[in-house]
Amino acid sequence: MTLQRRTLLISGAALGCVMSMQPALASDADDARGTVDKARVTLNEMVKAKDFDALRAGLKSAKGVLIFPQVLKAGFFLGGSGGTGVLLVRGADNAWSEPAFYTMGAVSFGLQFGGQAAEVVIVINNQKGVDQLMTSSLKLGGDASVAAGPVGVGQAANVTADFVSYAKAKGAFIGMSVEGSVLDVRESLNKAYYGKSVTPIDIVVKRTVSNKQSAALRSAVAQASK
Repeated sequence: MTLQRRTLLISGAALGCVMSMQPALASDADDARGTVDKARVTLNEMVKAKDFDALRAGLKSAKGVLIFPQVLKAGFFLGGSGGTGVLLVRGADNAWSEPAFYTMGAVSFGLQFGGQAAEVVIVINNQKGVDQLMTSSLKLGGDASVAAGPVGVGQAANVTADFVSYAKAKGAFIGMSVEGSVLDVRESLNKAYYGKSVTPIDIVVKRTVSNKQSAALRSAVAQASK
């Protein structure tokens, strides 16, 4: 085989590898953008609901918030993660961070309703909760305390757990246990959304990256937490 032909073959193989990677990268970028957009819709709908007085009160003093636009019950029986969502953290100046992507999954999820999917917002009450999310994974109820937030008009946000969850399924606002669920960093979406490999610390603590497409979500969180 001539040197020229060998070079052409190697170049062709390299190009093939790059081309084969492009759909996956594009898919991650699309998934990331879609998750951010859906998270904004989920938050706006839930904070406007009259049954979530406690959620609105909790957000006013929250150190952070996790928003999962869709958590699938069936996902756990199939061995997949329950859902993908975003973490935003309040800074010392009350400005909310860019979103960092996380998954939530568990062997036993404890869905307390008949539906197969839910929208979930988890209020992080303290710095301890935020700090524990900076590791690779966190088990709710094991590494950190978690409770289902109260549902109903006039309910106060007096739950003292590190994490407090609120959920909506099939239009109903429900109490839902996420104890035993595992929160894990979704590295591929963080990389796709910010164009390079970044950690949650880079995103929500050091704030070294940004994406203008998150502006609407950050604005929604800021408005809800006033």
